[in-house]
Amino acid sequence: MIELAPEIEQQLALAGVVQAALLIQQIARTGTCDEPAFSASISSICVTDPDSPQQVFGQLANLKIGFTGLAGQLSHQAVAKDAEITRYIAGILGLERKLAGKPAVLNELGVRVANTQRQLAHVEFEHHQILQALASTYVDIVSPLAPKIQIAGNPAHLKVESNQHKVRALLLAGVRAAVMWRQMGGKRRHILFNRKRILHSAQLALKQIH
Repeated sequence: MIELAPEIEQQLALAGVVQAALLIQQIARTGTCDEPAFSASISSICVTDPDSPQQVFGQLANLKIGFTGLAGQLSHQAVAKDAEITRYIAGILGLERKLAGKPAVLNELGVRVANTQRQLAHVEFEHHQILQALASTYVDIVSPLAPKIQIAGNPAHLKVESNQHKVRALLLAGVRAAVMWRQMGGKRRHILFNRKRILHSAQLALKQIH
């Protein structure tokens, strides 16, 4: 694994939140999403004891969509910003804040993720049972903490059960990334007050990926 500059490493988790939001949007609008990015985001949920922040997502290139989206959301160009993605990110960060204040719920979440880790020893990651388990974890434990995040898109795609599982699993992945972001010192106000610094980090990451 390539060693990352500290400023890139610091924003990996925030890029993870943005990537989850963008993949949710892709599924809701088209019924499909970028598979390598999806796998990296979903896999991150079960990486609970990493040696480095980068290990959570596998490698920097796995967060290309997240860093591209992060750069777009923070740029001065209005055309690059997406209000729907902003709403999803705010919803995910809001859920993490609620979760952080409830140690018993966090513990319960840890138990459920550990159960999924055991399942992984027997089935492939994309297997529908794993996605179903992660989606159920989100619905049972995380979603009740705050008002539901309303997902916009094509009703025909959103009615498909497998897509519903993917969206909920991605919301869980987003919350996992938000937890990691907070652990690394990230705060919501930083997105506003440290916009230039975060944008620079995203641009650096994209240069390294390319």
